[in-house]
Amino acid sequence: MIKAALSVLAVAAVLLALVWVFQRRLIYLPDPTPPPPAGAVLPGARDVAFTTSDGLRLSAWHLTSGGRGVTVLVAGGNAGNRLHRGPLASALHREGFDVLLMDYRGYGGNPGSPSEEGLLRDARAARALVKGPVIYFGESLGAAVVTALAAEEPPDALVLRSPFTDLAAAGRHNYPFLPVGLLLWDRFPVAAPLASVRVPTAVVYGSRDTIVPAALSRTVAASAAGPVTEVEVEGAGHNDRALLDGPELIAAVVSLAPPQSS
Repeated sequence: MIKAALSVLAVAAVLLALVWVFQRRLIYLPDPTPPPPAGAVLPGARDVAFTTSDGLRLSAWHLTSGGRGVTVLVAGGNAGNRLHRGPLASALHREGFDVLLMDYRGYGGNPGSPSEEGLLRDARAARALVKGPVIYFGESLGAAVVTALAAEEPPDALVLRSPFTDLAAAGRHNYPFLPVGLLLWDRFPVAAPLASVRVPTAVVYGSRDTIVPAALSRTVAASAAGPVTEVEVEGAGHNDRALLDGPELIAAVVSLAPPQSS
């Protein structure tokens, strides 16, 4: 009996060690494939690049001439690359926004490997490309990235799509059998830093999100220091089209746009 128990403990210890070592492969799911040229996907868009503080040259797509004179800086979630956010950029451009679709290190043909510190470096470098009024838009994991950026360099407005309070909370929901809080290297807090961000903020989430439960996003909204709009998209799951470029999501961005000058 004791021998069997020790065997079980040994197996559990090995599994935890593997999760600890390879955890970033569970967190980050990049599509490393270089996307096609920007103009082939988004008419009028161009390929741009920026250099991070640790010397990585990263590619992005920039869609301009929206008419509002306001740029939406889009930080994606943990999967895919900028090609997958093309429909979002198109929908925002139709509403008059310029759009900068950044890709993190390791995503979309970019060099490097993702980490919490690295993604924030990437967002800082992308932000330096934007001139004039800017709205930060963060999708899921990207919500943590833009919230950290907003705490350093406040935008004109902030949109958080499907945000979690911190990565550990989302991890506990998805891996209830693991001591996630003890294992994580990358923490990605959202609620805590958002309490110091006083810009107008919209929190958009789906009522049927099984990856980041709606309750976590509601807690994020409650933590905002500035004026906050909470938009629950009824029936939407985490990866549903409604939360990619759906009308309620786009309307939330439009509602935060600075007034157009006459």
